[in-house]
This record gives sequence, C-alpha cells and structure tokens, in this order.
Amino acid sequence: MTEHDLSAVRRHGVIAVLRAPSVATALDTTEALLRGGITAIEVTYSTPDPAAVIAEIVRRHGDEVYVGAGTIRRPEQAAEVADAGAAFLVSPGTDAELAAAMKATGAMVMLGGMTPSEVMLASKLGADLVKVFPSSLGGPGYLGALRGPFPDIAFMPTGGVTAENLDAWFAAGATAVGAGGDLVSSHAMAAGDWETIEATARRFARALHATRATADAAR
Repeated sequence: MTEHDLSAVRRHGVIAVLRAPSVATALDTTEALLRGGITAIEVTYSTPDPAAVIAEIVRRHGDEVYVGAGTIRRPEQAAEVADAGAAFLVSPGTDAELAAAMKATGAMVMLGGMTPSEVMLASKLGADLVKVFPSSLGGPGYLGALRGPFPDIAFMPTGGVTAENLDAWFAAGATAVGAGGDLVSSHAMAAGDWETIEATARRFARALHATRATADAAR
C-alpha cells in the first residue's frame, strides 16, 4: 500500500456503509450523503447489483467521491466491483483465498478482524487496513487496547459509530470509521426520506470537523 492510499482514507474520515434495497435507492442515497458532506461510500453486496451502483457513482462524480465495495465474501466479487471502479474493497472477515483475489485487483484492501489473532492474520495476508467489526462489542476502549500491540496497523471500526461518539473513536486511534445504520437509516431509505439522510450526514460531517479541529489544537 502507498501512503497516498492511506491518506485518502484519512482525508475522508467517515465511510458510509450503504445497504440499499435497490440500485435506484442506492444512487439517491449517495446523492443525499454527498449533499450532507459525506464523500466516501462503501456499496455493500447487500445492495442489488453493487457493480452497477459503483459504476454509476463514478460516472456521475468521478474523483469527488471515494467509492468502494463492501461485504465481499467470494473471490469473484472482488474483480467484479474493481472493474466497475471501486477504489477500495472491504470484507467483514479474513480469508486467504479471498484476500489474494482482493489484492490482485490493485484496489485498497480492508479485511475484517476483531481479535488480536485475526488482526495478525489480516496483516499477514496483506490488508492495507483492518476493519474492526463488529466494533460495537468493545467500543472505543477495545480499539485503544488493540492499538497497544499493533501501533503500525491502520484500523477502521465499523458498527456502533455515531456522530456523538465519533471523537472517542478517533481518540482511540481509528484511521477512519465506517458508519452504517446510524448514518444511513434503512427506514429513511425505504421511505425515500432523503432530507433525513442528508441531515444525518451533515451531523457526521460536523462531528468529524470538530474532532479534527480539537486534535489540531492539541498539537
């Protein structure tokens, strides 16, 4: 991995984990997130035809959005979404065959791990970043504990991340965070309530800005 890859993740800070019921809903949700200031989108395989969604996001927005694919569980999925333009690939766990397929695409690779052994395996298999999932089980304190033996590994907690606790996750050592239901409400998507999604994205964006301002002031 190049420093440029990791700097992109740091720059965006919050990655919206998108589990939409349809392609059209995924695209409308993406537009609402972008209007709210969240510019990194993980289109999961829980969304129908994620490759089509990613290709259309890239067509509409190009480099203005950092788009990738998540919930990758099979090797062939990695190539499919990478060909569609995914800049990063995310798996909820760590598997050697899957990791090799993800690495072969040249995209940034994020492998899931929760325990120290899983973190070590993900790193050994070439993960550029470890997705701590489900991070709601241990909270920021657990992430901070992982940072002790693994100060050289980039972590992205996912699960249990809210606008209200965003600062605690970054203080614990997160490189970025993944935010699913607390950022992208399934009820709001089902109702086509783009205003709520946009407003929630603004809350997350403001929280990220405040967290970074506090960190800068402390330096």
